[in-house]
Amino acid sequence: MISAGRFKMGQWSGGFPALRTVSEQAVEKNAWRLLPFLTFAAFVHYMDRTNIAFAALSMNRDLGLTATEFGTASSTFYLGYVLVAIPSSLAMYRYGARRWLACIMICWGLGAATKAFAIGPATLSSIRFIEGAAQAGFFPGVIYYLTLWFPAQYRARALAWFLVSIPASAVIGGPVAVTLLHMNGILGLYGWQWLFLIEGLPTILFGIIAFYILADEPKQAAWLTEQEQHAFLTVIADEPRTGRRFFVVALRDKRTLVLGVILFLLILGVLGPTYWMPLILKSHGLSDTQVGWASAGPYLIASLAMILSGRILDRTGAHVPYLVIACLLSAAGFAFSVLYDALFPALTGLTIALAGLGAARPAFFSIPPRFLTGMAAVGGLAVINSAGNLGGVAGPFIIGWLKDTTGSFVVGLYSLAGALALAALLTFLLAASSRGWRLRNEPAGWAS
Repeated sequence: MISAGRFKMGQWSGGFPALRTVSEQAVEKNAWRLLPFLTFAAFVHYMDRTNIAFAALSMNRDLGLTATEFGTASSTFYLGYVLVAIPSSLAMYRYGARRWLACIMICWGLGAATKAFAIGPATLSSIRFIEGAAQAGFFPGVIYYLTLWFPAQYRARALAWFLVSIPASAVIGGPVAVTLLHMNGILGLYGWQWLFLIEGLPTILFGIIAFYILADEPKQAAWLTEQEQHAFLTVIADEPRTGRRFFVVALRDKRTLVLGVILFLLILGVLGPTYWMPLILKSHGLSDTQVGWASAGPYLIASLAMILSGRILDRTGAHVPYLVIACLLSAAGFAFSVLYDALFPALTGLTIALAGLGAARPAFFSIPPRFLTGMAAVGGLAVINSAGNLGGVAGPFIIGWLKDTTGSFVVGLYSLAGALALAALLTFLLAASSRGWRLRNEPAGWAS
């Protein structure tokens, strides 16, 4: 076993161990080839999905949207996402990542830019639905794709570097978004229209690049030598699996369903700050520019927590207890954020909550590949992701409705704390049912 604490000068910053074998050289080459592009693609993916939160600082006034109508428009993205996620993911398995991910990126770039032409709540919600359908297969598809290119002992770190794009998009996206809002009036367009156009249209170019950067599987990797390909494929083939390779098996496996519920609760927590933090900070009297910069700090902490958690998880393998602790930490953060009606406690609590959610994601997405392979992994991840993203359908609408009903975000943030506490409880029960904290490949007695 290679020590995870030994590194060579100049080695990839993702924290892969010092290289000693041909297969490890292949892993590092895969990392350099695939992760920078996929991480950047995910960065754009999440920024295009969530920039509506910053657009709302002026768009809601220009279009006459109430908090409930804005929450509804935010939620309809996830309705399209959920409906299309499974067929889109299976299409990637059928046609290959290179073609399908390129197609997804081109389509969602068009959808993201089209939000600039919304004229009211109905058109905004319709465009968001189409954008969600276009993006649907990207995230579960890439999660599965990474399992083809990284053995289990490196997988949590690879996932962490991919997933870090989510909080990182908010670190950079907030200041960029509020800067673009200042383009208000140029060529007769509102600032929020420029925001959607400038952040959406370049995604089409990235989709074209994906066609040339990616390979469908390691056997087609031109950047690996024949010796590296053989050694790498041998390592992947030797990994212990339960043999659950068919899509129908993923649907019948109780762990798949429980993980879907846990992700539903996690996404409720994730989308609370994602769509409402700018308006929460605005309610404390900050300007649009101050909102953009103030929102970056919590997401920077979340990014660091995510990278660190990937390294810890690969060293310990204790994915489930780590997930429990991260959920409880996030729940405590949301509860603290509304204990006092002041900016500093609110920002501190949201930072704690986002750090917990950042740590939870690599742990969560490292679990399904431990008991699903092949088409079952593609379908299972799509099922889990679809069930989870139902939280996106419900969450933004519920928080918006609670804001209009109560006049504040207090009840909504307390409800997010409760959801994450429930996620921690279900994770604990999952571990108990699986007869072990690490949830390692248990073919009998749990899944039927």
